[in-house]
Parts: sequence; C-alpha cells; structure tokens
Amino acid sequence: MSVPAHVSIVEVGPRDGLQNESLTLSPQTRAELINRLAAAGLSRIEAGSFVSPTAVPQMAHTDETLALAPRQNLRLSVLVPNLRGLAAALAAGADEIAVFAAASETFSNRNINCSIEESLTRYAKVVAEARRYGVMARGYISCVLGCPYEGEVDSGRVASVASALLEMGCFEVSLGDTIGVGAPLPARRMVERVARVAPLDKIAVHFHDTYGQALANIFACLEVGVSVVDSSVAGLGGCPFAPGAAGNVATEDVVYMLERMDVETGVSLDRLLEAGDFACRELKRAPASRVAQAYAARCSDSTEAPCDADLPKSFDATD
Repeated sequence: MSVPAHVSIVEVGPRDGLQNESLTLSPQTRAELINRLAAAGLSRIEAGSFVSPTAVPQMAHTDETLALAPRQNLRLSVLVPNLRGLAAALAAGADEIAVFAAASETFSNRNINCSIEESLTRYAKVVAEARRYGVMARGYISCVLGCPYEGEVDSGRVASVASALLEMGCFEVSLGDTIGVGAPLPARRMVERVARVAPLDKIAVHFHDTYGQALANIFACLEVGVSVVDSSVAGLGGCPFAPGAAGNVATEDVVYMLERMDVETGVSLDRLLEAGDFACRELKRAPASRVAQAYAARCSDSTEAPCDADLPKSFDATD
C-alpha cells in the first residue's frame, strides 16, 4: 500500500503535553512555545483548555496564552468540556474548539463524570453553539485501543462514538490510544472499522508511546489513508486520568519518519528541535524524542562533522 503524499500534523504539546507535566509554565512561556512551533511550520496547534484549573492547573490562564500567542496563518485550538468552557473560549478568541468523548464507559465516568451517551448529549449543544459563532469543532475519542479500567475496547463502539461526533457537526475526529497499548495491526483494523462510518479525510490518529509502538501504529494508519496525525513536541505529556500512560509520540520523531519517506509535512525539523529544546529547558526535563536525543548526542561528539540544520534530514544511517 502507498501512504499519503502530504500529512498534516496537529501539534498537541502546549495542551495535551503540558497538562501532564509536573511543572506549570506561565502563559507567557506557553505562548512563546506556540510561537516557536509556528515558526517551525506547524499551523494547527492546541493552545490550551478551558477546564477547571483545580482539575488541570497546568492549563490555567489559557485566555492569557491565547492573547499572547501569534495568530497569523495559525489555527489555535482549545479543549472545552461544556457550554461554560465554550463561552470562555469564544471570549478569548479561540480559532477552534475540541470536545473529548471516550470509547470506554468507565473511563468516561472517571474522566468527565458522565456516561458516553450523556457526554455526547452535552457536546451536541456545545458544538451547535460553537458553529453558530462560526467556530469549528473537533472531536476526540479516548481509549480507542484499550482502557486502563476495562481492557480491550470494541472498535464498533469507537465507530459509534465517531459517527455521533461527526453527525453533531465536528469536522474531524481524532482517535486516541490514550494509554498507548495499541499495535500496528489492531490500530489499522480499528481505523478501517471507523472508516465505514467516517470519511478518511475526517479521521486523525493520536498515539501515545507507552510500549514504543506509536510510530509503527501511525505508519499502519497512513497505509489505510489517514493523513492527519496528532503529536507532541519533545514527546511531552500523557494523560493524567490514565495511570501508567507514557507521553505522546514526539513530533520530531514523526516528522523525521515522514521526511525519510518523502512525505511532505511543511515542518522544519531543525526549528522543531529548537522548540522542543526550549520546552524541555523550561520544564527542566530531557526530551522523550529519540530524534532529539540522537541529534544532541551526534552534535556533542567532537569526532563527528559539525552539525547543521540539514543534518537530521541528510544523515545517512550507513555512515
């Protein structure tokens, strides 16, 4: 099978990444991270969320982040849980909102304190109101390949939730392997099942790398025809409601893989590495990105040729 000639990357680091980091960054620092990601060529960026700061303190003052972030040629999305969150997002001038459902009843109840059906009823009102103001809505589905409480999740349930989100007016659904238990063939079969009720151009994938399968899972879904991939700079974050879940797949690793496959992303890898380095310095942690680690090691080795901006792209694995 072939893969798409172009893949759109949705950068989730400033929201899904930072919300599970131990340090809370200021709105100014979060806006600077968004600025650096935009300079790398990323045009779809999750800027934050309007959820309770008691539940997710890392996302407090998202309105200030939006006010400080660049806006030209950029779509900044925010997560909203209800009509109150939507009102805050509209007041802050968000370009896009996202609502988050689950394919697991237990996860839905523990994450947002309601059943799947109740969440969809709530989100239908949120999406309708957003569209009334000309704001697009994206739908997330958690636990598409496994739940920390229920185990394996039926792909038919994933398809049902995806269909409901599209019917209420979401322009796209992002299928999230929240705890990172997926593998390539199950991931492909899950996407194929969802594709029976949703056009492929309305499906995105969102993999966590708990068992080191995220890139393989992405590739398997690209072969089916998916062309939108969520990822987080430096592999930041995870899920605060899923015990043991590792971070998102690193944007640097996704971009490197796609570049080596001659798939266009519009993203500059060297500028992306700089953005990841900035985020990790602010968070006082090392990047989870394997590309960032390899590039840093290569640049610090005095026996190697000097590093330059084209090194990650032109590096020959045989040298």
